[in-house]
Amino acid sequence: MTEPVLQHLVVVPEGAPGGPRRMAWWDWPCTGTDTGHVVVCVHGLSRQGRDFDVLARALQARARVVSVDVAGRGYSDRLADPSGYQVPTYATDIAQLLMALRQQRPDVAIDWVGTSMGGLIGMALAAQPGMGIRRLVLNDVGPAIQWEALQRIGSYVGTDPSFGTEQQAIDYLATISTGFGPHTPEQWAALSRPMLRQRDGRWWLHYDPAIAAPFRQMAADVQAAQASAQAGEAMLWSLFDAITCPTLLLRGADSDLLSAATAQAMAGRGPRPRVVTWPGVGHAPTLVSPDQVAVVSEFLLGS
Repeated sequence: MTEPVLQHLVVVPEGAPGGPRRMAWWDWPCTGTDTGHVVVCVHGLSRQGRDFDVLARALQARARVVSVDVAGRGYSDRLADPSGYQVPTYATDIAQLLMALRQQRPDVAIDWVGTSMGGLIGMALAAQPGMGIRRLVLNDVGPAIQWEALQRIGSYVGTDPSFGTEQQAIDYLATISTGFGPHTPEQWAALSRPMLRQRDGRWWLHYDPAIAAPFRQMAADVQAAQASAQAGEAMLWSLFDAITCPTLLLRGADSDLLSAATAQAMAGRGPRPRVVTWPGVGHAPTLVSPDQVAVVSEFLLGS
C-alpha cells in the first residue's frame, strides 16, 4: 500500500491581506493503471486532510486521491486576517489546486468528496461549469444548515485546549465527536492522531484557533447572524440548483446539521442526488466503516 506524500501549493488569494501562502495537501498516488482520475477530498470545519486515509486506500488502486488541509488546518499556512476563514477563501484556494492538477494533466477527471464544510466548498465549485467537477459527494451537509448545530460546533471550536498525554487528547476529540457514530478505540486513535501536535511537553490541536472568529462574530450579534444565515441559505440553494454533475448525498440519521427535510428537498431539485442515510450516526459519517466506504467507492469508481 502506497502512503501519501505531503505536498504544498503556493496560493495567491485575490485581495486578501498577507499575500501568497502555502496550502498543504496529501497526495495518494494511483497504484494501478493511471487513467487520470483524481478524487479531491476536503474535510470539515476543524478537521484536516488525513480524515480520508481509509477512503483513499480503498480508492487508490483505481484513482489518485488528493486530500486537502484547508487554510489554517494541518500543514497549511494560517491566515493573516482571521475573518478570511470562510468558504469563499477556501474555494478560491482549492480552485487554484484544481487548475494545477489540470496543468499536470489536461485530460484529468476530477471528483469531489466533501464532509460538512468541505461539502459547502464543493457546492461552490461544482456550481461553476469551468471547474469541471465530474462527480460530487456531499457528506452530511446541504444548503440549509441547522442553527443548533452551529451553536454546538461553536461551543468548542477555537477553545485551544492542551493535554498532558496523547491519549487524553484522543479521549477529548472522541467526546466532542460523538456524532461520528460508533468507532473502535483504534479507529478513534487513527482519526485523532493527525489532529494533534506535541509542543512544550503538552498535546495541542493542529489548527489555528482563530478559525472560530466567524463563529464568535455570529455569537456577538445573533440577529445579524440570523439575517446573514437566511441570505446565505438562499445563495447556497442557488448554487445547489446550478450543479449538474451526478451527486451523492450522505447523511447521518441523527444529524443535527443536515435535517431529513433538507435532504428530501435536495433529492428533488438541482442535481437530484441519491440520498444514503446511516442509522446510529449523527454529524458526520467518517467514511471509515466498510459500508460507508463501499457506497462512496461504488459511486466514484462505477461506470
